[in-house]
Amino acid sequence: MARDTTDTAPVETVDELVAYLAAGCKPREAWRIGTEHEKIPFYVDGNRPVPYGGDNGIRAVLEAMREKLGWEPILDAGNIIGLVEPTGQGAISLEPGGQFELSGAPLETIHQTCREGNAHLAQLREVAEPLGIRFLGLGASPKWTLAETPRMPKSRYDIMTAYMPKVGRHGLDMMYRTCTIQVNLDFESEADMRRKMQVSLKLQPLATALFANSPFTEGRTNGFQSWRGEIWRDTDNQRAGLLPFCFAADFGFADYVEWALDVPMYFVLREGRYHDVTHVTFRQFMAGALRNSVPDGVPTMGDWANHLSTLFPDVRLKRFLEMRGADGGPWRRICALPAFWVGLLYDPIALDGAEALTRDWSVAEVAAMRDAVPRKGLATPFRGGDLHATARAVLALSRDGLERRARYNADGYDETGFLGPLEEAVARGTTSAEEMVQAFHTRWGGSIEPVFLEYAY
Repeated sequence: MARDTTDTAPVETVDELVAYLAAGCKPREAWRIGTEHEKIPFYVDGNRPVPYGGDNGIRAVLEAMREKLGWEPILDAGNIIGLVEPTGQGAISLEPGGQFELSGAPLETIHQTCREGNAHLAQLREVAEPLGIRFLGLGASPKWTLAETPRMPKSRYDIMTAYMPKVGRHGLDMMYRTCTIQVNLDFESEADMRRKMQVSLKLQPLATALFANSPFTEGRTNGFQSWRGEIWRDTDNQRAGLLPFCFAADFGFADYVEWALDVPMYFVLREGRYHDVTHVTFRQFMAGALRNSVPDGVPTMGDWANHLSTLFPDVRLKRFLEMRGADGGPWRRICALPAFWVGLLYDPIALDGAEALTRDWSVAEVAAMRDAVPRKGLATPFRGGDLHATARAVLALSRDGLERRARYNADGYDETGFLGPLEEAVARGTTSAEEMVQAFHTRWGGSIEPVFLEYAY
């Protein structure tokens, strides 16, 4: 989320919170694809981390992008911490360790998504390379310690940094050292949301395996294919994970609201100032817990929208669904992630097929898969085989769905080509992470430095 909202409409009942989510329902012809991707900035000289300040820091990159694009600045205590396109068609934001994120516009096709990503990366190179900065397409920072990693001047991150060590082992690593690609997709009804939520929760561990791209920590192999996936196993399990209640046959908007109401809050935003409210849940907030300790201490729709943005399940429900299981990666994977999920979820026949394939998968099976995937990737055991076979079946469904969508570019190609990196990984039998580890032990000579050449945008 690029900018925390300040919608001051008061919240008085739980039904209003349910209605807020239900307002996301859209007719099929209005469905769009919103792709977000993060990347790690580094100085070419020495492959060093890039701080916020200075003549050639992150702030300078943001100011140069602002001048180039004409987008409006997002400010926090006077610091520029992001940019937003004036009509809401995209935003640039910073993750806690300086990870540079594009939140793309809602687009109709994967072709448009790829053009958007390509244009963004070209613009970024144009302004960053004169500053000696490039960007790395990995799922986690491969070289620097947590202490060496810069910290961005965003008030909400100060609150999270103090809170995270209280609720999990890996929260600070999640904040400061991981990168993701994410796609946001629409639904037309509560029933459609339910189907998409359930299918995508069950398949999210497979997505983590297919996109596994974070095998290095502090200059060494870490024993994982997706260290990022491992980090999410113990970050803050009150607000993250698999959400077993979503597997219920009658799951709906109200169930998600009831869960979200009892998750501790991070902050409320009043007149540009972030107030730490990690000691209360949103339900307690509605009962008056902050009435005397925070200015205007009654909940608003802006508070609810901000709270929803601080929940981190594998699939996140807002007024759309966010697929959150993938590591960051090279440009082709920025296009592959939306292609994978659009093929499965936006074509009714493919969704039927994915639902039939996963219908009898239990919460326990999916949880076990989620636990094993960060280390084993596509070799994760599943029902007498491993995820290679499941990946082939799911990719076939996605490819068929994209073929039926029949969205062509100017050269007459449909969207199926964007699945290429995933189909290649399954055909090889190895993930991107495994390829990197092999390179590390052979042609890279046990050095992490070549990753800054081979995986830079």
